[in-house]
Amino acid sequence: MAFIEIDHLEKTFTSKSGDTEALKDISFSIDKGEIFGVIGLSGAGKSTLVRCINLLEKPSGGRVIIDGKDMLALSERELKIVRRDIGMIFQHFNLLMQRTVLDNVCFPMEIAGVKKKEARVKALTYLEQVGLAEKAAAYPAQLSGGQKQRVAIARVLASKPRILLCDEATSALDPQTTQSILQLLKQINEKYSITMVVITHEMRVVEQICDRVAVLEYGKIVESGRTKDVFESPKTEAARRLIYTRDYNDIMSGGSGI
Repeated sequence: MAFIEIDHLEKTFTSKSGDTEALKDISFSIDKGEIFGVIGLSGAGKSTLVRCINLLEKPSGGRVIIDGKDMLALSERELKIVRRDIGMIFQHFNLLMQRTVLDNVCFPMEIAGVKKKEARVKALTYLEQVGLAEKAAAYPAQLSGGQKQRVAIARVLASKPRILLCDEATSALDPQTTQSILQLLKQINEKYSITMVVITHEMRVVEQICDRVAVLEYGKIVESGRTKDVFESPKTEAARRLIYTRDYNDIMSGGSGI
């Protein structure tokens, strides 16, 4: 059985102007320890999908099954326990600006009831792993975008997640910084066997670290498969449009396009 199963997932938003189908009959599975990418243009439904995986958005239909547990069948208490295994990093980092870097990483351990001294020792270890131990006493406003994302990753590691959801985690970063963050995520995946779901519109992100990928368009998955296969031989117009745009951008920026 797959570690994560998304089974005929639906999400409809209702407003005064009518209903909007954000997700339509989405089904895919992710193996334990895999890095799975979801790509699509803005408005394709990517962020809604990732929020449905941890039930920050409640699906209108279908099932989200994690390690054999149907998330929609859980009580609030049971859901809270399962959510402890799911970490999330975002485009804009979501750090606590009034806290130091060290205190930001300590925060999830404080919530979990870890003693302050123990939490600080562990937090320093996580900061070392992301290459930022020397910034422990700094505040987020003193950091670059890449450094802020490293702090966010260290904070997620402090909660010891089995799953990491990355929602456009590199979109606010320059290409060189993006590269270093991707390398860090790959190292974390290999060291801790954390299952990752990477939501992005950036083709290079998926191509470099994802084992498999699904292409989302207008709330539907139009193509999925091994990343190498999809990128080398896209079968749908939506996938071709995304991949060929990547190649065009590479040429215009002086890249190889390979």
